[in-house]
Amino acid sequence: MAANGASCEQPQKRAGAKDKQNGRSTDLSIRERRQKDKEERLSLVLWRRPVITLRYFLLETLIKLKEWTFKLWQRRGTVSLFLVLCSASYLAYYTEGTHQQYVQYLEKKFLWCAYWVGLGILSSVGLGTGLHTFLLYLGPHIASVTLAAYECGSTDFPEPPYPDQIICPQDEVDGNISLFSIMSKVRLEACMWGAGTAIGELPPYFMARAARQSGADPDDEDYEEFEEMLEQAEGAQDFVTRAKLGVQHMVQKVGFFGILACASIPNPLFDLAGITCGHFLVPFWTFFGATLIGKAIIKMHIQKLFVIITFSKHIVEQMVLLIGSVPKVGPALQKPFSQYLEAQRNKLHHYITICLYEDN
Repeated sequence: MAANGASCEQPQKRAGAKDKQNGRSTDLSIRERRQKDKEERLSLVLWRRPVITLRYFLLETLIKLKEWTFKLWQRRGTVSLFLVLCSASYLAYYTEGTHQQYVQYLEKKFLWCAYWVGLGILSSVGLGTGLHTFLLYLGPHIASVTLAAYECGSTDFPEPPYPDQIICPQDEVDGNISLFSIMSKVRLEACMWGAGTAIGELPPYFMARAARQSGADPDDEDYEEFEEMLEQAEGAQDFVTRAKLGVQHMVQKVGFFGILACASIPNPLFDLAGITCGHFLVPFWTFFGATLIGKAIIKMHIQKLFVIITFSKHIVEQMVLLIGSVPKVGPALQKPFSQYLEAQRNKLHHYITICLYEDN
């Protein structure tokens, strides 16, 4: 009996070994096929294979046009309403009348919002290689409004020239400036910039989602790094890999609130959250809604509050005193800095000086 049992186990072990070998060979063949397909896709460029590249381009264009036409036909009611609204807007814009002042106001606001949304997109698009528009544009704008508000004693800057140029109002002001009044003054610009950063996080999401649904590996280094990280998750020891895994686990397990938490704080690994959401087929509105709330509302108010507090009047005065207390180089640095602040104050009161000169 024991001999019969041992003889039965030996064929089973051999069969199991053969199955493992077949599985390994199948995995190798799939990887070789994927690598071959990837090399073939990379060779499809205009300067190497122009005829076949243009042929595929035209075929893909025709297929996409057919798909879009079919989708638009399915939503013909919405398309008709959109065309009616566009026609009404065109007539209102080019027809003379008393409504033109409202049209010009809406046009100005729309262009102002589009400007900040565009800067926000430039900041977050490109998988971490975007332009740091907060440090270059939004941060200095908030700082200049904060300094002007404390110097003028008001946030009712005359429009125009605001926002192109900040000048103190000519009328008498009470001089009571609160933190919330400055925050409300720059809320529109900050929220539009935050919305732009949320829009800029969509390409990694769509790229990973399309790759998961099609079953093909995209030609992207971050996505390949993400796949390798998932495969080697068990033996991760370094801090960066563990941080990436933490973001991935939070987004995958917590869902909407995990995405919201990652988007609400300055997080250089948020691109990984977008790739994770796309890879695990998280619904679009779950990802974009949490990202929009986190970046355009929560995170923007934190950054805005930090800049306003940093450039408040008493903080700036203390900073000038601290610069002067630095041994040897302090007084030399304090003088040009104080002169710069004085020049900015005179610039803010330039409008009042001109008006008084004209009255005399």
